[in-house]
Amino acid sequence: MTVVHSWGPPPPSAMPGTTLDRHILERQRQTPGATGDFSGLFQQISLAAKLINSRVRQAGLAGMLGLTGQTNVQGEHVQKLDEYANNVMIRSTEAGGHLCLMASEEDDEVIKIPERFPTGKYVLLFDPLDGSSNIDVGVTIGTIFSVHRRVTMGRAGTLADCLQRGSVQVAAGYVLYGSSTMLVYSTGDGVHGFTYDPSVGEFFLSHENLRVPTQGSSYSVNEGNTSRWSDGMKRWVDWLKEEDSETHRPYGARYVGSLVADFHRTLLKGGVFAYPSDSKSPAGKLRLLYEASPLAFILESAGGIASDGTRRILDIQPKELHERTPLILGSRDDVNIALDFLQGRR
Repeated sequence: MTVVHSWGPPPPSAMPGTTLDRHILERQRQTPGATGDFSGLFQQISLAAKLINSRVRQAGLAGMLGLTGQTNVQGEHVQKLDEYANNVMIRSTEAGGHLCLMASEEDDEVIKIPERFPTGKYVLLFDPLDGSSNIDVGVTIGTIFSVHRRVTMGRAGTLADCLQRGSVQVAAGYVLYGSSTMLVYSTGDGVHGFTYDPSVGEFFLSHENLRVPTQGSSYSVNEGNTSRWSDGMKRWVDWLKEEDSETHRPYGARYVGSLVADFHRTLLKGGVFAYPSDSKSPAGKLRLLYEASPLAFILESAGGIASDGTRRILDIQPKELHERTPLILGSRDDVNIALDFLQGRR
C-alpha cells in the first residue's frame, strides 16, 4: 500500500473564511488614525455572544428556562437567561479600557465602569436578550447593541453620553440565536453578517455587503392590536391584503414576535416591519436606544428606511434612557407606502 503525503497549504476550497476578528482588523488598518480600541471592544462583544449562545443552546439542560421572579425597569418579568445575558455583556466588556459607560434595557440606571478598570472613549448600549418571552418555546432570540463615541470629558461617562441621536452611532449590530448563530454589524458604510462555527469557536463572514431589496413581498405586524390602531394604520394593512397583480399584492403575513428575528428576515428578504403607536401605547412600545436606533442604523446602511411614522428614527434626540418609540422599517418602497397611509396622503 502506497501512502501519498500531501505537503503545503490546503487547496483554496479547504481554507477557512474570513473571521470576524480579521475583518475588523483589516478595516482598522484602512482607517487613518485608528487606535485599535474599536477592534478590542468588538472582540469582547463577540466573546459575550459566544458565551450567551452556549447557554441558550443548553438552557433547558442547565436550568436556565423560566422566570427569576423579578421585573425590570420596563415592568416586564425577567427571564433567567435575560439576567445571565445582561451579566455576560457587562462582565465581558467592562475591563477592556474601551468604554466609559454602558446602559442596558434591563438596568434602571446607567452602568458605570468600576474604579479598578481603565475607561475609554466609547459608550455601549444593549438589549442583552431580545425576544426573551419566546425563550421557553424555542423561538429565535437575539442580542442588540449600539456603540457611540463619548461626548463628555473626565474619567467616567454621564447620561449625556447615552442620550445621543442614532445618526452619530459609531457602530450597531445584533446577534441572532436561531437555526444558526449570526452576528450582523455595520459601521455605517455597509452591513456584514458572520455565521458562528461552533466546531472552531469563530464567527466567519457569510453575508458580505448586505442590501435590503427596494421592495419585498411580506409584512410583519402584530394584528392582534388592530382594534387599537389609527385609521391610517388599519387602511394600510387592509391595502396590503388586497388582490392586485400590478402592485404585487397581497403581501404575505410574517410575524415572529421576536424583534431581532423579524428584523433579520426583513433585512434579507425585504418587505416591512411595523410596531406602531396605538391607543394603549401612544408613545410606542419599542425602546429607542436599545432596539429602534441600532436596527435603524443597520437598515439604513443596507439601503432601507426606518421611521416612527413621522420622523426618521436616526434623527430623534433621546430624552430618557428607556424612551420608547413607534417603529416602521424595511424596504424603501414599502415603507414609503406605509408612511403615505399613516400621514394621510392615501
